[in-house]
Amino acid sequence: MDAFPAFFPLAGRTVVIAGEGEAADAKARLFEGSPATVVRLSAEEALDHRAYAAATLAFVAAEDDHFARQAAEAARAAGVPVNVVDRPALCDFTTPAVIDRGEVVAAIGTGGASPMLATLLRHELETRVPEGAGRVAALFRQMQDEVRQALPEPHRRRAFLRGALTGPAAEAAIAGDMDRARDLLRQGLAQDAPLPAAVQYIDARGPADLLTLRAARALAAADVLVCDEGAHADVLALARRDAERRSGLRTDALADLAREGRRVARLVTGSTWRTEQAALEADGTETQVLPIAG
Repeated sequence: MDAFPAFFPLAGRTVVIAGEGEAADAKARLFEGSPATVVRLSAEEALDHRAYAAATLAFVAAEDDHFARQAAEAARAAGVPVNVVDRPALCDFTTPAVIDRGEVVAAIGTGGASPMLATLLRHELETRVPEGAGRVAALFRQMQDEVRQALPEPHRRRAFLRGALTGPAAEAAIAGDMDRARDLLRQGLAQDAPLPAAVQYIDARGPADLLTLRAARALAAADVLVCDEGAHADVLALARRDAERRSGLRTDALADLAREGRRVARLVTGSTWRTEQAALEADGTETQVLPIAG
């Protein structure tokens, strides 16, 4: 990862745009409909660092290299991160191609290397992000405290929310019926039950493109990864970065993790896992093989 993506809250914030012309106008259009206050600076104002004092972000759009450099220096003197259009070397951050669905925002960046590629990828992804996705995010934000109180255990809460994202509450939110969406989510919370204990075995020898779709989804959903030595880096990369990682666990410790309701992905690289699996089954712990070659 050559650049770290981050999202700046815009409510109550000021964004400064220095310069004139289509490039400056395009930056202003990025913030249409947002809660940010957009301040446009003339050429003379843009060279005074005091003009940036209240800003969270600054953009400089100008054909003149000398002006662009001076305006960028003025913004930095005020402690404001700055983006200079078409001049990556002068940028503190680059502007991604943005998919705007209200409370759901997706961004694709290339570090300024190929804005056209970022735009192409954005067009590909836009068709997969429904217009109502922002309402789904709003639903879960509004219900966040209720969900936390009903499901204080993080792994139970993640499992519930994972299912709810594709359930009737989310469908109602996408359709715009937020009252029904909240009612359905509360019904789901009232009916939620602990997850069945299970350990999922996944072939981790790699490469990742040999995994089945089901195995890839299991990795993405796992709370705990229990890895054999030599697990392929590409396979590990499919898991959540915040998933707990363990190695060398005894069978009883695996069973305890599963009984706690945590999703356990057992990443294996040899053949001795079959003995371990048999011991878990004998102990009453469900196992799933997704699938294992050999």
